[in-house]
Amino acid sequence: MTDLKTLHLPQTITGTQSDIDLAHEMIQAWRTDGIVQVATNAIQHQKTERAFDASKRFFRMPLNFKSQCISDLTYSGYIASGEEVTDGQADYSEIFTVCKDVLPDDPRVQKQWPCHGPVPWPDQNYQQSMTAFMDELGCIGNVLLKLLALGLGLNNINALTELTDDGWHHMRVLRFPAASAHSARGIGAHTDYGLLVIAAQDDVGGLYVRPPVAGETRNRNWLPTESSAGMYENEEPWTFVKPVPKVLTVFPGDILQFMTHGYLLSTPHKVRLNTRERFALAYFHEPKFSRCVRPLFWPLGNDHIDYGTHFTNMFMRSYPDRITTRRIIAEDRLTNWTRFAQSPRERVAGGQPAML
Repeated sequence: MTDLKTLHLPQTITGTQSDIDLAHEMIQAWRTDGIVQVATNAIQHQKTERAFDASKRFFRMPLNFKSQCISDLTYSGYIASGEEVTDGQADYSEIFTVCKDVLPDDPRVQKQWPCHGPVPWPDQNYQQSMTAFMDELGCIGNVLLKLLALGLGLNNINALTELTDDGWHHMRVLRFPAASAHSARGIGAHTDYGLLVIAAQDDVGGLYVRPPVAGETRNRNWLPTESSAGMYENEEPWTFVKPVPKVLTVFPGDILQFMTHGYLLSTPHKVRLNTRERFALAYFHEPKFSRCVRPLFWPLGNDHIDYGTHFTNMFMRSYPDRITTRRIIAEDRLTNWTRFAQSPRERVAGGQPAML
């Protein structure tokens, strides 16, 4: 069993030598193990526990109540076990997704931007607990991105946090049932579509990650012709992420692989069901929905990811039959959004070439 690196983050990053050393530790851990742990303080741990408590209360509600917490405007809301699809197979997890809470009178909703709408919160306590936890992880995400800018040698320590200002940060609140004779699959092998993943798990265990393997091909999951779903599902090596109290796990997503030309690889991961039910919280620290993301070191070519299009495509792929997907298709929202996304607008410039 691999002992994962645990980082103790400062509250602010100013570019001191200790900051630079910490940044290199983080990057080395990602390049060696594919994942790093971050220790939480007392306030962060308290907010984590409250989010877990709210999650357990919700998932124990009757199915007919949970099933009402959906929306045809946004992918926020309840996802029943078996509804999510990875590599053509159903995943046996219950999920509540929390995306940006955008009110119906917001101009973005009025203009029919895909995926924009209010979160169908089950109750006020759930809303307050999840919002407080996500806000705390947003602060951690900003610290991590400033460290990453330092570690990559970018000229601007805020280069990545400027990208995620007013970001499309969202979270998947997960419950996994106990394994049965029917299946031990929680979620199939995949990489995550976004920038940075910060997750918390309970004491049960079930998460596995695939570390970088020399010479191994990793698909560019952001391209419609390539997918990481199911890759290396049954091929070693896979590392069991042992639950550790008062830590979060952090790993890169597809956008960091794209932005760094594969210097940082998006981490494949999967979940196996255990002998009892398991709960987890997976937060995604993301670019702004309307951002166009370019490679950090050679940003002037044609390679780019329109984040809003990318996010929408990933969710439509995972939930082909969801009411939200059907409305996006029926109203041609993605086509209309793509026209806007391809028009001149805000761009992320990237940095100067740096020694990695």
